[in-house]
Amino acid sequence: MIHPNPAPGFPVPTDIDRSARVSNRQLPDLAATWALGEELAQRLPAGAVVLLFGELGAGKTSLVQGLAKGLGIHETVTSPSFALAHHYTGKRANGTATALVHIDLYRIDNPAAADELLAQEMEEALFLDAIMVVEWPERLGEQPSPAWTIALSYADPNDPLAGRVALESTSPM
Repeated sequence: MIHPNPAPGFPVPTDIDRSARVSNRQLPDLAATWALGEELAQRLPAGAVVLLFGELGAGKTSLVQGLAKGLGIHETVTSPSFALAHHYTGKRANGTATALVHIDLYRIDNPAAADELLAQEMEEALFLDAIMVVEWPERLGEQPSPAWTIALSYADPNDPLAGRVALESTSPM
């Protein structure tokens, strides 16, 4: 079942490409958000772009923390709100090198500036063969395609402790 109230900026189900896979996941707590990130690390190919939508506190950075753990990254993952971008490297249990580029566009109001930062970081991500995660992609003038899209929202907008809902749309790469 698709969550009836996707986060702002996330396409409503009728707008999603019919070839895309859409799933809805209840995230009752932080551990469930981390687990979804770890699961994504197993499914995302190197070079994938992930667009994370959701209001402040919806769990975007927590999801990236789980993704980093799944990629074998042992550094502390924090929100790049002030730095704008963080780069991480790691190794999976099988010894395969991994990389993650995490950008946060929250503080960028100008779509052209957001697009320029994205282009610079995408170039670096391609060089590193990294997975790239973009928080606040609605700040962009044009969103990259193909991309995996995840919208996080509060399960109950009146009760932030009631958990979150993740709505995921994956388009063929």
